[in-house]
Amino acid sequence: MDTFELKKEQLKLATKVVLQDGFTKLKTLGGAQCIAVGDALLASVVICEFPSFKILENQTYLLHNPLPYKPGYLAYREMPALIEAYNQLEQEPDVLLVRGNGILHPRRLGMASHLGLALNKSTIGVTEKLLMGKVEQGKVTFNGEILGFEITTKEHANPVYASPGHLVTLGSVLNIVSKTIIFPHKMPEPLHLARKMAKKTQ
Repeated sequence: MDTFELKKEQLKLATKVVLQDGFTKLKTLGGAQCIAVGDALLASVVICEFPSFKILENQTYLLHNPLPYKPGYLAYREMPALIEAYNQLEQEPDVLLVRGNGILHPRRLGMASHLGLALNKSTIGVTEKLLMGKVEQGKVTFNGEILGFEITTKEHANPVYASPGHLVTLGSVLNIVSKTIIFPHKMPEPLHLARKMAKKTQ
């Protein structure tokens, strides 16, 4: 994996990320994430009604021999499987929540941003690890710019970090993610459901 070339590509693609809402309604939400199955990756994409979170559709795809994991380049490992699963869907969500970072990334192109560009879809990144920036009153800032939010979803549990992926504003990220947390789950419900479906398929 030539990280120098990948870094150049990320920096170029990051300039194409749009931080404006690419949706007018919010009737369906998607959740997309991968889990490891031995040496393979199982991608799971769930579409659910909002705000009921009733599952409308779920698709999975098993990718053999994925690229090795390198910090900061997760999309190159997981995105091929996620795109294959997404392309099997009969309907698209209004907004897709992705397990991974959005613009809260050293090159402003985490998994959610990269996938959003590839699919031309409104995406939000949600992760449990803070890659960069500092947290002040729930806002994650870097060089004086707000890139995402720290959200405490469960008492006595570590927070999650949400950031815009593509075609979504910071305000919509905070609004949507805060409305998708259902006790006792730590992650937003669409991502919880995607993981649950993956585990069933495993």
